[in-house]
Amino acid sequence: MRWTVALLATVLALVGIAGCGEDGAEPGAPKGATLVLDFVPNAVHSGIYAALSRGYYRDEDVDLMVQPPGESTDAPKLLGAGKVEFAILDIHDLGIARERGIDLVGVAPLVQRPLAAVLARADGPVHRPRQMEGHRVGVTGLPSDEAVVASEVEGDGGDPAQVDEVTIGFNAISALAAGKVDAATGFWNAEGVALRSQGVPIRTFKVDEFGAPPYPELILTTSQQMLEDDPDLVEEVVAATERGYAFAERDPDAALQALLAANPELERAEQRAQLQALLPILRPEPFDSAVLEAWAAWDLRHGLLEKPLDVEQAFHQGG
Repeated sequence: MRWTVALLATVLALVGIAGCGEDGAEPGAPKGATLVLDFVPNAVHSGIYAALSRGYYRDEDVDLMVQPPGESTDAPKLLGAGKVEFAILDIHDLGIARERGIDLVGVAPLVQRPLAAVLARADGPVHRPRQMEGHRVGVTGLPSDEAVVASEVEGDGGDPAQVDEVTIGFNAISALAAGKVDAATGFWNAEGVALRSQGVPIRTFKVDEFGAPPYPELILTTSQQMLEDDPDLVEEVVAATERGYAFAERDPDAALQALLAANPELERAEQRAQLQALLPILRPEPFDSAVLEAWAAWDLRHGLLEKPLDVEQAFHQGG
C-alpha cells in the first residue's frame, strides 16, 4: 500500500514538472510584468488603475504589478538592467537616459500635452511670462525647470537672464501660498489644482503656450532589449493601458474609483479635481512624429540634451 502511494506521488510530481514551463509557470498562465510609476499614484495614473480593476491586462494574459517609486528608485536604470519591464517616465528623462547610453524606448504616451507650467500669484506682479523679469521665481533645481522658465520668458518676448530664480525644491505650493515667490514652476494638473483648492489665486502659464511644442509629458517606457525579446508582451501592455485610458476618458468617475480603491490614502476631492483638469489630454492616441522631433529640438536648444536625439529609435510607433 505504501509502495502504491509512493509511486502515485512520484507520478504526480513528474506530471507537475512536465506541465510547467521552463520558468516554473503553468502553461497558459499570464505573463508577469512590473510597471514602475513616475511618482506616487495620482489622477494621471487613473487609466492604469482602471485597466487593472477591469481586468484589461488579464485580458491580454498579463499579470501586471504596479510599483510606486521609492526614494532610491531609479526607473531608467532598473529598466536598462532588466530589473523591471516597464516604467512611466517624464519625456525629458527618457531622452537623457538614452543620451547616457541606457537604451530605453517610449511605447505609448499617457498624456498628449506638457504638464509643466509657471504658476504666478494672480494678486502679484506677474501677469504674463515676460513679467517674470526682475521677480523671484521658484524652481525645483531640476534643469527642466530652467528650460520651462527660459522658454516662457523668451516666448513672451522677455529676457530669461533677468529672472531672479530661487531654488525652492518641490515646495511650489507653500512658497506661493506664503508669498515667498511671485511665481514658481509646477505641474498645472497638480500644484495648480492644489493652489486653487486652497483658495490661492493664481495665473497659469503652460509651457506649450509659450515656446514649447505640445509634447506628451509622460511616457510608458520599456527597454530596447525587452522590445526585442518579448514584443508581444510590450504590445499587450500597451493595448491594455490604452484601453484603460480610453475607459477613463469615457467614465472618469469609475476610473477615479479604481484609483482610490487601490490607493485609499488619496483624497477623493483632490484627485477628482486633478482628473477633471486632465481629461482633455488623456486621449490614448499614438505618438506624433513631428511633435516628437520638435520636442527633441526644444530640449537640445535649452540644454536638456547635449546632442540631437534619434526620435525614430527613442519612440516605438507600434506595428
